[in-house]
Amino acid sequence: MGDESGAGAPLMSPSQLTRMSSDIHDELQAFRRWLKWLCVDQSNAWTACLSWFVFVSMTIVIPALSHFVLACADCDTRHSRPYDAVAQLSLTGVAAISFLCISHFVSRYGLRRFLFFDKLCDESETVRKGYTNQFNRSLKILFIFVLPCFAAESAYKIWWYGSGGTRISFLGNAIMSNTVACILELCSWFYRTVVFFLVCVLFRLICCLQILRLQDFAQVFQINSDVESVLKEHLRIRRHLRIISHRYRSFILWSLIFITASQFSSLLMTTRPNADVNVYHTGELAVCCVSLLAGLLILLRSATRITHKAQAVTCLAAKWHVCATVDSFDAAATRGDEQLVDTASDAEDELDDCKFDPSYAYSTISFQKRQALVTYFENNRAGITVYGFMLDRTSLHTIFGIELSLVLWLLGKTVGIS
Repeated sequence: MGDESGAGAPLMSPSQLTRMSSDIHDELQAFRRWLKWLCVDQSNAWTACLSWFVFVSMTIVIPALSHFVLACADCDTRHSRPYDAVAQLSLTGVAAISFLCISHFVSRYGLRRFLFFDKLCDESETVRKGYTNQFNRSLKILFIFVLPCFAAESAYKIWWYGSGGTRISFLGNAIMSNTVACILELCSWFYRTVVFFLVCVLFRLICCLQILRLQDFAQVFQINSDVESVLKEHLRIRRHLRIISHRYRSFILWSLIFITASQFSSLLMTTRPNADVNVYHTGELAVCCVSLLAGLLILLRSATRITHKAQAVTCLAAKWHVCATVDSFDAAATRGDEQLVDTASDAEDELDDCKFDPSYAYSTISFQKRQALVTYFENNRAGITVYGFMLDRTSLHTIFGIELSLVLWLLGKTVGIS
């Protein structure tokens, strides 16, 4: 991960992962450079002051100047911005929540500890390799979401300034003034969107680590593991999931509340009887709403994937218990029929979920211990929670249905998508 490009880095050895404290020269060096370029690094007093200065400038000062000073009050109907306030407040509010959260995370836990790199030395080679690959892809995923929205926002801003959207010549020259104002507004929009997506992508990265651990944990049913070691590993995974839930619950909850409120406010403004709705007025608002919804879905999908994998482990344990119990009654007959089973077709094997490896079928763990283990899994479900509320597929479908309905309704009123 010390590779300057951030991609294709070699797998870290356990000795490299044993460092507990954050260090500017560790394997996160390339990622820290990106944080400095994005002006969200707070590893020392200088970068922290710079980070807060950029945050206040890009999130509060420039949007306020754009709305109250640079906006053209006597423009023609195409260049008026009746929905600029709700778009600016939506982005500013979400960016403020994101910036405060990531500042708290890094200052309190450190980047390595926050991203669980200090725990990778206890994981298997498969988990470390998978997490390394996910880490190298994290910034690519960030810009995959940000750049298309930024391109749409840039096209709108360039059109608005280029076609005479403002007549304030604060630098003495109208062209120079419009160019500087357009660049400042685009930088502000880019900064606020990147900060929000950065926190969402980091949450996705941490969730990917736990998913890899759950997949690796499911392999215990392939071997004759003892119940004690299985319980200890599952308790360790549940503890890490509780830590993630505790750290991110405020961000997830406030993001959900703020984004939903933003969607409702946008709809109320665009559905007023005297509202002048067209793509010139509401194009920026539509881009803002789509961007916020995309970030929210990253959060919810990542959380529900963990819950789904944890429930899949419970189902696998129950299946393992049933098959081991059934096979124990007729082990001799099963061994005698192994040749016949091996000649069966692949389609038949897909239907026969109880055809496991010998370590499945002939478990040396007693019936009582297997039953206790399955009961424990059923009554101690792991997953991401928000103040005790489990984020599973049911909650995802509900939230997604509400948010998508609001966005599609808004897009139908703004740019004609229904």
